[in-house]
Amino acid sequence: MTQNEAQPEYLYTYAHGLEEDSLCGLEQRALFGEESDNLIRSTKSIDPSRSPFIKGRLSILYTGDNVESISKQVEQIELHDQTFKVLYLKINDLSNDQKIEFAERREIEREIGWNIIGEADMHNPDILFGIVPFQGRWYFGAYLESESVWLHHVKKPQEYSTALSTRLARAVVNIAVPDPTGVSVIDPCCGIGTVLVEALSMNIPIIGSDRNPLVVKGARENIVHFDYQGQAEVKDIADEQGHYDVAIVDMPYNIYSRATAEEQYTIIKHARRIADKMVILTIEDMDEMILKAGFTIVDRGVANKGVKALFSRQVLVCE
Repeated sequence: MTQNEAQPEYLYTYAHGLEEDSLCGLEQRALFGEESDNLIRSTKSIDPSRSPFIKGRLSILYTGDNVESISKQVEQIELHDQTFKVLYLKINDLSNDQKIEFAERREIEREIGWNIIGEADMHNPDILFGIVPFQGRWYFGAYLESESVWLHHVKKPQEYSTALSTRLARAVVNIAVPDPTGVSVIDPCCGIGTVLVEALSMNIPIIGSDRNPLVVKGARENIVHFDYQGQAEVKDIADEQGHYDVAIVDMPYNIYSRATAEEQYTIIKHARRIADKMVILTIEDMDEMILKAGFTIVDRGVANKGVKALFSRQVLVCE
């Protein structure tokens, strides 16, 4: 069975720590409308490097009941002088007693590769093919591995201890902006720009502002350091006159900008004024404030720091 060319399908492989279950599930629901432990099948084409949890994307070419079926179908592939490699994807939904051991995985790769007409290259192939069992069937296609872009942003010229991690910031941007096409985004409490950097690295246009000149200076330095083009300005959210599709709000609580309950509500109220949707991160329960400001909480998750979750942030999607 070949993939329907009019409706391409993909398999996304996932990996994350136990403490990230809630956050990963929230991002999956935003991107795909569903959540799963380790694989998601979808017609949506998303760059796997967008997510800190996606390990790769398989563009489905063939499916079959067994490896032999796939092996016969790959004879149709035309490589046009491109080299290839076949990789058995260890992230799958097989139970522990069904797991395929190393030697058998290599044998599957050899069997499939033997039937592809072309030159194999185990080290630097032009095309990486993947094969994986999922929901009782086998899937084969071109496999695009994720690049951990967020890792390159960990060390910034300017940072402080309570800033969001780059991994969390990247997930939050995906939750806020699952499809960036034509979407306008603002981070009105941008701090040193962790969210700005992650959004800009995904080519998501975003404007940052903060009332604290010190952190805005840091945000600008961080953006320039990573060679991105972005805007961060000194402005209180109350003075913001533009209107945006989405506001990402990391509620201030750190040593640079302590927010009282009244200030917290003011931020949420103005976020409602300037944006149709808000994704807010908070260490406190703000449901009542959010509802009072006119938002409805449509989804939520928890971002834990470390396995013991000694520090947690709520991530709330509001419309």
